[in-house]
Amino acid sequence: MENFPENALKILRARYFKKDEKGALVESRPSELFRRVSRFIAQAEKSDADRKLWEEKFFQAMMQKDFMPNSPTLTGAERQMCLSACFVLPIEDSLDGIFETVKNAALVHKEGGGTGFDFSRIRPAGSFVRKTQGIASGPVSFLKVIDAGTEAVKQGGTRRGANMGVLRVDHPDITHFITMKRDGITAQNFNISVAVTDAFIKAIHDKTPYDLINPMDGSVAGQANAQEIFDLIVDSAWNNGDPGLIFIDKVNRLNPTAAQGPIRATNPCGEQPLHDYEACNLGSINLLNLYDGKSADGIDWEKFRTIIQLGIRFLDDVIDVNLYPLEKIDKMAKANRRIGLGVMGFADLLIRLGTAYNSEEARALGRKLISFMKEEAVSASRHLAETRGSFPNIEKSVYKGTKMRNASVLTIAPTGTISRIAGCSSSIEPIFAFEVISKILDSEIRDIHPLFKEWQETHPGAVPPAYFVTAQEIAPSDHLKMQAVFQEYVDSAVSKTINFPNAATREEIAAAYLQAFAMDIKGITVYRDGCRAVQVLNKAGEDKPKPMGRPEAIPSTTHKISTGLGNLYITVTYFNKKPFEVFASIGKSGYSTMADAEAIGRLISLALRSGISTEEVVNQLKGIGGAEPIFSNGQLIQSIPDAIAKVLETHVGKVNTHHQDFSALNCPICGSSISDEKCPTCANCGWSKCNGV
Repeated sequence: MENFPENALKILRARYFKKDEKGALVESRPSELFRRVSRFIAQAEKSDADRKLWEEKFFQAMMQKDFMPNSPTLTGAERQMCLSACFVLPIEDSLDGIFETVKNAALVHKEGGGTGFDFSRIRPAGSFVRKTQGIASGPVSFLKVIDAGTEAVKQGGTRRGANMGVLRVDHPDITHFITMKRDGITAQNFNISVAVTDAFIKAIHDKTPYDLINPMDGSVAGQANAQEIFDLIVDSAWNNGDPGLIFIDKVNRLNPTAAQGPIRATNPCGEQPLHDYEACNLGSINLLNLYDGKSADGIDWEKFRTIIQLGIRFLDDVIDVNLYPLEKIDKMAKANRRIGLGVMGFADLLIRLGTAYNSEEARALGRKLISFMKEEAVSASRHLAETRGSFPNIEKSVYKGTKMRNASVLTIAPTGTISRIAGCSSSIEPIFAFEVISKILDSEIRDIHPLFKEWQETHPGAVPPAYFVTAQEIAPSDHLKMQAVFQEYVDSAVSKTINFPNAATREEIAAAYLQAFAMDIKGITVYRDGCRAVQVLNKAGEDKPKPMGRPEAIPSTTHKISTGLGNLYITVTYFNKKPFEVFASIGKSGYSTMADAEAIGRLISLALRSGISTEEVVNQLKGIGGAEPIFSNGQLIQSIPDAIAKVLETHVGKVNTHHQDFSALNCPICGSSISDEKCPTCANCGWSKCNGV
């Protein structure tokens, strides 16, 4: 329909087409959606002739998939909703301030926006609260409060709210913050990032401790071992992808509006650092549509210039027709007029040009594209300032004494569903897989990449050339080099995932973090494939584990370990220097116990042969209690599963378990663990189950 594939139409129907009060579709074609959006945005133009002219230009750009605005603009135009995607809300160290932020976050999420918070100004857990004579519960407890509020409010009625939680690495509660998401349950509406300082990185290199700062008065609250904290960050990221890092000193050094005070947080995906109460609206140019096989270098540069100018004007117009959820946000948005024009389809363009993503040629093209884009975007913003005036806060910016319509102009956002609508690859990311299953809106969409399908049809049975490369086939250093290329010219930040295969080590993730800092990147997010139970993208055909076949000959080691049920004999086989199978048998304990031991061994073997890490197996089994615990060689053996876990640990090193005890009680106010007794009372905040206070 109107040259949009069926998968794009599924997304449009589910999320973007306008519906009536009963949920029935009022719009059924992309042209109706884009006409509504272009008509509404063009209202910002000053004359009837200009409104008619730019409505048509905006409409054609979207219909031709050359440019797409962010999702809130598509959903909210002409619906009395906010059109911006990104917000940062302050969270102060007072109960009134915290719950004011909870309310404001709900209002933003209701309108379809994502929010970022810096929790660093909240006093650490255990601090004395003079007014109430109580004990503070700390930033993590209030992050959980916002998370619970987010769960109750759907963004624009179509999705849960998205948040970014930030805590400075020198906050006394940093350890609790780093590890809070390891259970796979806590704060699932939050991405979290540690705001890393230059002093922290220097302490890692110098192998020295660093100061922890009490946010209440700026005093030194103690010291921490920089390497230990860094290792904890790495271990958590290896386990579940959180936390990321924001190099906060670098963000503020390069902030064009630094004179207005520090930036403390970003939007949920990290590409948009913002002042408190600041908003930003985003849009992206489809680079695939710039391909021109007749030009010398394959790029239509004049078309690129035209779309850049259109994109800057469109996003600036959004600011004037936007309906912001808070008066303070409205004021800040119009004072700085920050916009974020970005790109999508970069990987597709490289394939069209026959250039591998992980090559110097690709990086050279990326540099040429983004430098051109920066020059043209700044020029377009200055041109608008000639007739519309500069942003009001210009004298508190790097543009002081000149004319500039917008405090910042470029942002590389993830693009997500808008790139699916445009039929191109996401942002500056490489192709995740050429056959992919995406989980979107609680359903699955299966895709074969159109350029790959086209090549297969013309080259049946042939081996694909090297430029058909996927994210996991690209070395982390090449991911980072591409991010650095774009970051050099982007005045906001770059959202980019550094993909790792499931077998990646903690050392590899640590190296990527330090390399990112050295490259002047503003932030980094890593993701090890399969580290979460549910992930949005999965390679087609790999959504179900497939156990490896067993080689005819394989080395093994047998261990004898005492348990309360008798001597347990555990044989561990190896393949590629890693545990591959486990066989367990126990004597003099009855047929049922022997059967249980054999069954546990078979299931562990199935998991290991299916690619589940040994560490994860240990994490699931270690600490399981039994009826007859016993001390053996100086360690407590609680059960047969616990014994097997302890043996496997001897092959992979100590595993810090992070499974959740579902029988544990947690305080509903601050989230702290409380004793399981007749009338549980929280020692942290004073809540009591019996009296509800």
